[in-house]
Amino acid sequence: MAPEQTRAQPPGEITDLSSGRTPEKVPARVMDDVDAYPWSTVSHAYGPAEDLPGLLRVLAEGEPDAAGEAVSELYGSVLHQGTVYAASAAVAPFLARVAAAGRSRADLLTLLGGMAESEDEYGVGQGTVRAAVAAQLPLILPSLSDGSPEVRQAAVWAAAHTREARAVLPGLRERWEREPEAPVRAELLGAVSRLDPAEGAALAREALAPKEAPPGPPHVLLAAVFACLDAGVPWGLAQHSALLSTLPADPLGADRLGLDRREPLHAVVEALLLRDTEEERAAVAALLDTALRDGRAEVRAEALWAAGRACRLSRGTRERLLPSLLPLLSDTDSARGVVSLLGGIGAAAATAVPALLALATVDADAADDGTDGEVITGESVGGDADLADRALGVVAVLAPEKAAPLLARDLGRRPWALGSAAGMRAPEGTRFPFDRQLLAAIRVRLTEPDLPSGETWELTRLLRDWGALAAPALPELCALLPRHPQAADAIAAIHGAEVAAGPFVVDALRAAADGGPLVVARALHRWTGETPELLRRLEKELAGGPEAVTPAAGAAGELGAVAAPLVPALRAAPSGADAAGTTSVLDADTAIAEALWRITRDASPAVPVLDSVFARAAGQYWFRWNAIRAARATALLGPAGRPLVPRLEALLADPEQAPVAVLALIAVAEPSSLDRRALADIVLTSAEQGASAPEACDALEALGATALAPDHIRRLGALAERDLRVVRWGLEDQVVRADDALRARARAVLGALTGDLSRAAPPDGRGRPRPTPAPPG
Repeated sequence: MAPEQTRAQPPGEITDLSSGRTPEKVPARVMDDVDAYPWSTVSHAYGPAEDLPGLLRVLAEGEPDAAGEAVSELYGSVLHQGTVYAASAAVAPFLARVAAAGRSRADLLTLLGGMAESEDEYGVGQGTVRAAVAAQLPLILPSLSDGSPEVRQAAVWAAAHTREARAVLPGLRERWEREPEAPVRAELLGAVSRLDPAEGAALAREALAPKEAPPGPPHVLLAAVFACLDAGVPWGLAQHSALLSTLPADPLGADRLGLDRREPLHAVVEALLLRDTEEERAAVAALLDTALRDGRAEVRAEALWAAGRACRLSRGTRERLLPSLLPLLSDTDSARGVVSLLGGIGAAAATAVPALLALATVDADAADDGTDGEVITGESVGGDADLADRALGVVAVLAPEKAAPLLARDLGRRPWALGSAAGMRAPEGTRFPFDRQLLAAIRVRLTEPDLPSGETWELTRLLRDWGALAAPALPELCALLPRHPQAADAIAAIHGAEVAAGPFVVDALRAAADGGPLVVARALHRWTGETPELLRRLEKELAGGPEAVTPAAGAAGELGAVAAPLVPALRAAPSGADAAGTTSVLDADTAIAEALWRITRDASPAVPVLDSVFARAAGQYWFRWNAIRAARATALLGPAGRPLVPRLEALLADPEQAPVAVLALIAVAEPSSLDRRALADIVLTSAEQGASAPEACDALEALGATALAPDHIRRLGALAERDLRVVRWGLEDQVVRADDALRARARAVLGALTGDLSRAAPPDGRGRPRPTPAPPG
């Protein structure tokens, strides 16, 4: 939609609706020309905006409850999860008119402000929606003097987000001088700071250093802290003291209209750490240490939440905070939050294992008799069985050999700890160590008639990871097969040189394979070496939908040349270049191409299939991971995949896809055609953005030392040693572990490429990275 279309304004601007007329006499004027606007030509989140006139009429004329529902629908359509559309610009004049008429004023002004704030614009030129809201300032600004504090606050919010400083600041200054309500004054201070950070900082300094005691209202103090942060003012004692004086600050944040600062302490911690200086890191540690030691449970809860974000953002913060965190494990109100935080900060939490074991040691017999449980060693917090389970789950990751006896003793009551032992919260690639007591407990547990499927998966996953050591559990696994065929996965893993192919195992697998899932047929093949049943099953799966084709093609590829009878079925299975693309379809085609190559070592059938995957994924955000998987498959082809080089080169512009594309280009392209230094720069940029960072390290190592300029070495050293984490987003309990693994990988690559492992030395005691020397020459 062209910007000029989205800016089309209904004729007859109404500028006199704030002149004192009663709202009851105005709605008819508000709806002038609403039907004349071509709503079908503009779209919102759910398609053409033909429903908007009806919603506008409800806003202007309906009962309060109906109008409230209309506001909710508008949020969902013209400001959908923060995204704005052509219809957002088109509806802005009508929303401003209705608000100026006195209907749903605070709600609609807040909606207009949110629309102006958004930078996620779909189908419109940049700034189009903001300009449409700014055009309504003659209707918005009079509400700065409205009798309702809520309306004044919403008007401040909407006006400031238009970014029209010249038009808006005079009204904000005038309102600041006479505004009595603290939440509105806070909004005013934030608005001034947004439009003129220097002026906002000046007002903030006055608020933080009042001429008379007591200090200003907490809302205003908090706004002043943020104004100083926004203006880049160095953090000092005034901000530190003011922020602490507002705690607990979450109730104050709830009064803010901006969603990004609804959790004030959390937001301040993040802003300070992103400055990435030692001074600000020390300031965060001091803030959180004081808050964690506060006597109020609600303050400690806020501090724990903020501490979790700090640990996921800063590599050095967790060590600084541990002395403040560990004493809270004996606090009834705080222990659960501390356990959760410790579970997410990786190996650094190992010093907490003794205290966590004390929490985890709950008497199972006491739980059986209906009590809450009692401690038999150490101290516990309230005999909370769920807390004990979660504490044991953290120990299962940090010190699994110490967790195993407790888990074995009360296996049925430890779902969280069992999940950790099964790998759900452990670092990738690690396995829970074998334990005879735990094996015995698992065997007993597997005989339970009503075992939940989730627990069954976790128990069999543990047995699978133990391999042949879990052979004593084969009778229980075989008995489980009719109810839970996925047990075949563990049975397959147990087979090895030390385990004879017992007739009862093979008989159980044969019985389950008749009509059972693919996993059973694969286990039967593992135990007997027989291929007919597996090939028959794979051929059937390859004729199914994409969800069945992907694992079947993968299994066929693993068989190699033995799966040659499946080649006709594999050739017939791809969806075709003209098929509608979905993630499952594209992944199935990639798996087929890879299987054809592994079985035949002939790239001619695989290349066109992969080419069609790349073509359908091109430029589609939701298909970027399909293209990454296709690039990995292309790398397997080696030089035979050279026709796909243009497809791989097209991926280099996306930081998420670039590292895998570079690895594939190294494997596939003519070596002399590669600009290795440019490729090194591309993958380093990806890593610095946290995009496919582990594969970026692999790509740097594959490119070799000659591809790296001195600046590349410096940047790689910074990835390994800087304080700000490279991996910042993902599952809460995996972010830190993923970043720790990346840091170790970056250090290893740095040492390998420079020939000097000391280049990957750990940071000094102050958290600053040691300087990385330039490479020789």
